[in-house]
Amino acid sequence: MGGVVSGLLREVPVPKVVRVRQRFPDDHIPAERLPEHILEQLARAGAAEKIRPGMKIAITAGSRGIQNIPLILRTLVAFVRSLGAEPFLVAAMGSHGGATAQGQREVLAGLGITEESAGCPIRSSMEVVSAGRNAEGAEVFMSRDAAQADGVIVCNRVKAHTCFRGPCESGLMKMMAIGLGKQAGADHCHREGFQNMAKNIQLFGSTVLNALPVLFGVGILENAFDHTAEVVVLDREEIPKKEPEYLAKAMALLPRIYVPECEVLVVDTIGKNFSGGGMDANITGTFVTPYASGGLRSQRVAMLDLSPESHSNGTGCGMAHATTRRFFEKMDFEQTYPNVITSTVIENVRIPMVLRNDREAIQVCLRTCTGAGPQGPRLVRISNSMEIEHIYLSEQYLPQIEECPYLERESELMDLPFDGEGNLTDLGRIGK
Repeated sequence: MGGVVSGLLREVPVPKVVRVRQRFPDDHIPAERLPEHILEQLARAGAAEKIRPGMKIAITAGSRGIQNIPLILRTLVAFVRSLGAEPFLVAAMGSHGGATAQGQREVLAGLGITEESAGCPIRSSMEVVSAGRNAEGAEVFMSRDAAQADGVIVCNRVKAHTCFRGPCESGLMKMMAIGLGKQAGADHCHREGFQNMAKNIQLFGSTVLNALPVLFGVGILENAFDHTAEVVVLDREEIPKKEPEYLAKAMALLPRIYVPECEVLVVDTIGKNFSGGGMDANITGTFVTPYASGGLRSQRVAMLDLSPESHSNGTGCGMAHATTRRFFEKMDFEQTYPNVITSTVIENVRIPMVLRNDREAIQVCLRTCTGAGPQGPRLVRISNSMEIEHIYLSEQYLPQIEECPYLERESELMDLPFDGEGNLTDLGRIGK
C-alpha cells in the first residue's frame, strides 16, 4: 500500500529504455597464459636473483576486486617457493575489513584469496611499527608482518583514484603508503586531506619503500572489461619513477559511458569489490571530493543494492540521492565507518533518501530533477561501475545511439521489469 511518500511517487512515469552494448577494445592476456606471462616478466626483471633459499617473503594482497588476482598471487607464491624461500601473503588494505585482522581476512576470502587458493599462509594482523619520518617530518607506519619479512613483493593494480589526481594514484606507491600502513598508517597519510594526497602518497610511500626490504613491485593493468591487459615487474628503485607512466596507460584503458550526461543515473549495485569508493566515480562522475573529475554528468543517482563481497561495508552510499530499504538493511555501520573515519571522506557515507523499493528510489530521482525539457528526464542504468559493456538508455537517447559508432542497440523499447513488490527482476544482471 505505502504511505504519503508512495502516494507522491505513484504517478511518476519511468521512461522506456533500450538495452545497448558499448564497444570497447578487449586486448588482454588470457587467464590460461597469465602464469607464463608473469614468469616471463619476472625473468626479464631478474627477480630470481633477489630471492635466496630460506628467506621469508611477504606478498601484498589488497581489498580490490582485481580480475585474476587469486591466480596472480598463486603464481607469485609458486615462484618464490621454487627458489627455496618461504612465501606468505600479508593483508595490505589500510582500514578496510572493519579495521580488524579477522575482517581483513574475510575481505580477502570474499575475493577468492585464501590460504588454500594461494598455497601459503595469510597474515592479517593490524599491528604496525614505525617506518621512520618522511621528508616533512610526519611519522610513517607499516605492517609489522611485512617489516618482519626478509623481502617484500608489492603487488597491486595500477589505476586512477576516485578522490584525487597525481603522478601515482591507486597502485604500488599507494599500497605501500596506505595498504601496508594498516589503520594507523592509513590514518596518518589521510590526515591532511585529499588535497594533499598526491604529495603524501609519494612521501609516505617512499618512506615505507626505504624502510622495508622491498624486492620488486608487480603492477597489474586492466582494460575496459576488467580483463588483465598487462602485468609489469618493476625493481624497487623503478617503482616511484615508472609507476606514473603505467598510470597514464591505465587511464587510457578506462571504459566510459558514451553519452556524456543524463538526469538520472541508476546503479544496480555498489560495493568495495567494484571500487574502493563503492562505485568508480571515474565512470559514474559521482566524485565526493573536488580534487578529481570526469565521467558521466548527472543530476540524480539512484543506488539500489549492496554487493555480498562488500561484507556490509556501505561506503559509496553518499554518492547517491536515493537508495532502497534493502540496501540500508544490509549496511553495517561498524564495517563502514572505520574506512571513512580513516580516509576523512565522510561525505561518502552520508545516508541518501531511503525508499521502499527499486521503483520508488528511481521515481524520487526522476520526480526531483529540474530543467529536463519536454521529453522528460533522461535515464542511464548500469549494473555496477565495473561492468558497463551492456547498459540501459532511456528512449530520449535513440537518436544518439543511432549516430554513435561505439553504441549498438540490442533491444526494442521496453519498460523496466519491476515485479509486484516494485523491485527489478533483473537486478545486477543487465549484461547477463
